[in-house]
Amino acid sequence: MASDAVERFTARAAALGIDVAPRRFPEGTRTARDAAAAIGCDVAQIVKSLVFVGDDGPILALTSGANRVDERKLAAALEVATVRKADADEVRGATGYAIGGTPPFGHTATLAVVCDQDLLGFEEIWAAAGTPSDVFPLTPATLLAASEAAVADIAQR
Repeated sequence: MASDAVERFTARAAALGIDVAPRRFPEGTRTARDAAAAIGCDVAQIVKSLVFVGDDGPILALTSGANRVDERKLAAALEVATVRKADADEVRGATGYAIGGTPPFGHTATLAVVCDQDLLGFEEIWAAAGTPSDVFPLTPATLLAASEAAVADIAQR
């Protein structure tokens, strides 16, 4: 149930000392473009939480909605041989959330996390709050602190 996912995320964020204020957009925010249109912000301000699988297990790439992840750069940032996109079951198993609603922190398991350096150029960014219809605003500093992400250039150029 959607409200359960949002409640789980909100509780996990609170346990980290972060008060999130999810906003629901019934028309959906599944893609970065959908989210930006619903919120009224630039697509680059959307945090895409993408799960990959590397040599040592699942990896979370937090990337700007305007960018695509360069898998070679992501692998290099984590010093692993290769990475591949996780399938839907792997995403849910690693994070506890479905594709399209995966928040940038508060997951079921501890993941290696890399943040796209392009997200740091904004005062406010937006991320999924547990479902494809719920998002919340945060600062890049909060994103980095809560996710414990390493910052790297992981975007295709």
